[in-house]
Amino acid sequence: MVDPFVGLCHAVLVNRARHVRIVDLTHEIGPQDVRHGAIVLADCVRHLPPAVHLAVVDPGVGTTRHPVIIAAGGALLVGPDNGLLWPAAECLGGPAAAWIIAARAPGPSRTFDGRDVFAPAAARLASGGSPDFLGTPVPVKRLVRFHLPTATVAGGRIEAEVLLADRFGNVQIAATAADLAAAGIVVGARLEVQALPAVCCEAFAEIPQGELGVLPDAFGRLQLAVNQGSAAQVLGRAPGQVVAITRKPC
Repeated sequence: MVDPFVGLCHAVLVNRARHVRIVDLTHEIGPQDVRHGAIVLADCVRHLPPAVHLAVVDPGVGTTRHPVIIAAGGALLVGPDNGLLWPAAECLGGPAAAWIIAARAPGPSRTFDGRDVFAPAAARLASGGSPDFLGTPVPVKRLVRFHLPTATVAGGRIEAEVLLADRFGNVQIAATAADLAAAGIVVGARLEVQALPAVCCEAFAEIPQGELGVLPDAFGRLQLAVNQGSAAQVLGRAPGQVVAITRKPC
């Protein structure tokens, strides 16, 4: 971390809920990139125990956007109502209830809701507090929604948006193993990805060195990878752009 913001949120949590164990997922979401944060949270939340999940990617801080709590699947999600929390709530079975957070800790500005609104609310909830004491119920249908994109399958071709690239250069796309099956693509099949040769596989080591592979990632989506290289550099595709995977004739 290059600034104190995360540490200050931790300090609020520790001061208000000393018994709580804090698990950090990441602090490397791109600045103002709500889409990136929503994808990462949705990917991870199903692997976490029932908990209070605090997430802040908040370019609308200080505006009329609402700070919210969402109940879903035995968990509570705390953060800005800008679509960040919605995919995670859907992964947990769908949002069952929601509240607009009313309380705000005294602070010198309105630019740091992570410290002054979200962390205090998360600490109170983790200590057994009810969302009803922190805010006002709001109909779930009023929440801002962000739906993760899905793939298009036609014949032996899959088209899917790039979701993100990790620090190793592996490119996660909005497709799953079910899409491979629907396209008739099996492990070992020879493919083309944006006119580049590729292979369908299950592990990085199965990709010939320097070549491109299509395989499931750790979260159940498909990823594009280059053995000992960077698929992100090879493909040159940014998040939101579409890649095409085509089964080559036998």
